[in-house]
Order: sequence, then structure tokens, then C-alpha cells
Amino acid sequence: MQPAAEARQRIARLSAHLNPTNSQMEVNTMLERVDCRAKGGSPGFKVAILGAAGGIGQPLAMLMKMNPLVSVLHLYDVVNCPGVTADISHMDTGAVVRGFLGQQELEAALTGMELIIIPAGVPRKPGMTRDDLFNINAGIVKTLCEGIAKCCPNAIVNLISNPVNSTVPIAAEVFKRAGTYDPKKLLGVTMLDVVRANTFVAEVLGLDPREVDVPVVGGHAGATILPLLSQVKPPCSFTPDETEYLTKRIQDGGTEVVQAKAGAGSATLSMAYAAVKYADACLRGLRGDAGVVECAFVASQVTELPFFATKVRLGRTGAEEVYQLGPLNEYERVGLEKAKKELATSIQKGISFIKK
Repeated sequence: MQPAAEARQRIARLSAHLNPTNSQMEVNTMLERVDCRAKGGSPGFKVAILGAAGGIGQPLAMLMKMNPLVSVLHLYDVVNCPGVTADISHMDTGAVVRGFLGQQELEAALTGMELIIIPAGVPRKPGMTRDDLFNINAGIVKTLCEGIAKCCPNAIVNLISNPVNSTVPIAAEVFKRAGTYDPKKLLGVTMLDVVRANTFVAEVLGLDPREVDVPVVGGHAGATILPLLSQVKPPCSFTPDETEYLTKRIQDGGTEVVQAKAGAGSATLSMAYAAVKYADACLRGLRGDAGVVECAFVASQVTELPFFATKVRLGRTGAEEVYQLGPLNEYERVGLEKAKKELATSIQKGISFIKK
């Protein structure tokens, strides 16, 4: 091709991108550009974020774009997704970013994905409990999981939408109805409780939080959140007052942020950080890394409840091993009984939402 012809072709491509004659041309141009780029894209996994334009979704999308294990990143939401997609796509990291807007594009967003992260839903506001969120977020989770069952039934699902104690059972019932349920692949993200526990315990001990590991079991709301302070690494001991203070602060961490933001939102940034930390663990498990262990709210036989958060070993098929609680002290045994009682109600609420 002559230099002049090449130049005209480049100008035509640029003009079509900047000034599409119609929406279809814009879509075609973007797809051609993405497909071309994707052929030379970095090796890795295909990840979708459902609710990518929200308070959690935006920083989550940015952090996942930075993850070298992600090759393709699909961003889906019912509002504002094109802007978030354009913004995130300009980052000079390996992942190819594609945006999807509205329920009519949900199936396209999900097809071929290997890890689905769901922060979609309304946030908590002052005076609002996680149960107050239930009716809205339950319907959103149901719709999204129906799409997953149809388009990527083998994907690992990281569910963030609150109340997790109820939305995970909802997702399980949707997948059961569709005949695609694999309990190893449905993971309720309780990582923020662990992140907070590590931080608050490190403050008391005068350590770097990255050196601290606190198992947090039970659920993901109030009294169902049970930090096992007797199993902290590095090994240490706490006074009864320290145990009470730390347990209460870890359980009320979400409320602490909601009140501090004074009506301007809930825990979005720390939640996005925790979600990415957990998603990265799932991707390392998918890659085949050994010894990837994190806490999550999963189908479980650790207690008499059908779902419970404990440490799980992550692998190529999801949660490949669910660990037992280990030895508990008296304070933790009392807390466990209280947590189970509240958790049973929340789990049943989720199941009943689908079966009603």
C-alpha cells in the first residue's frame, strides 16, 4: 500500500472512532479495536464486574485492571457504565476492558467469563441495617444469577452484594433451579471483615497489619461476624477488655464507616480493596497455585447451618476444601452460638425469597 493510501486509511479510522456516524458504527469500531488488541493481549483470566459503575464497583474495576492475572475485564451496570469503561480503559495495563450497559447487554457481558464479581445493589445509609437492603438487593442478585446460570455456569462467583448472609442462599437457589449449582464455585465475600480484623488487631499489638492473620468466621453482618482472636497469627493473647473491644469494633466496622460518612455512603474503598484481595486469591487458585487459603461464606458442613464462613482452600474448581473452626475459647463459643442463631434467620430469608 502506498504511503498516501496508508495515511488516508489511518485518518479514516481515527475519524470513525472520534466521530461515528451512528451508534452502530461506534460499537463496530470499538469491537474491531478491542478484538485486534485482544489477540495480542496478556495471558490471564476473563473477569466480569457486575455493578461496575457504583461506589464499590469503580475502585474495584480500577484495581482489577491493575491485576496482571486479568486478561479481559468486562464492566457491567445499568447506569453510567460507558464513562467508567472509557476511563478505566485508558490505563496502560494488560487487561482489555469492555463495557456493557443495561439488562439487554447482560448476557454479552457474562459470556465466556471465568470469574464474576458482584458488588451490584444499593449501599447502606445511616440508620439502615443490612436487612433493610434486602428487598432491593435480593431482586438484583436473582436477576444477575439467572444470567450467570445461562451464560457462564462454570464461572466462579464472588458475591459482595449485601446482605451476604441472605444473597448467597438466594444465588444458590437460583443456580439449583437452573441445574447449574456447584457449591464450590459460589463464594460470599467476607474478606472485609478479615481486612478490618487484621488492621484493628495490628493496631493493638503495634504490628504491621500485613504481618497479622485473623480468622473471621460465621457471617457478614453484626453479631454473625466472629473473629477468632485465640487463633491470631502471630500467636498472642488479649485481655478480656481487649477481646471485647476488638470483637465489637470488627463487628461494627461497617457502621463505623457509614456514620463517619454521614449520609455520603458506606464502606466502598476498603470493600473494593478487600474484594480485589479476595478475587486475586481466586485467580491464583484458578492458576493452580498451592496453599491459597482465605475466609469466605460458603456452603458448609462445619456447623448445622447450610452456609457458614470459615477458611477455605481455593483452587481450579473454586473452594476445594472447607476448613473446620479449630479450637475455640469460651468467649468464642458463646459468640458462635449467638452468630448461628442470627445467621439461621438470614439464610432462611434468602431461601424463602426464591421459594415463595
